[in-house]
Amino acid sequence: MKYKVKLKRSKEGFSVWCPGLPGCWSQGNTEEEALNNIQDAISEYLAAAEEISKGDITRLVEIPV
Repeated sequence: MKYKVKLKRSKEGFSVWCPGLPGCWSQGNTEEEALNNIQDAISEYLAAAEEISKGDITRLVEIPV
């Protein structure tokens, strides 16, 4: 899957977040490190969301763009 992420230079390096996944943030000393870290954060976010929603009815919908 592909997710749009936003990067912002900070005093500590780079902040990075995924607007499509509320609360999914990370950071890194370099842009490359921040992007690698957000990939891990997204994977963990999705795994947690899957665990929390076990047993719920799930459907896939396609949204034309």
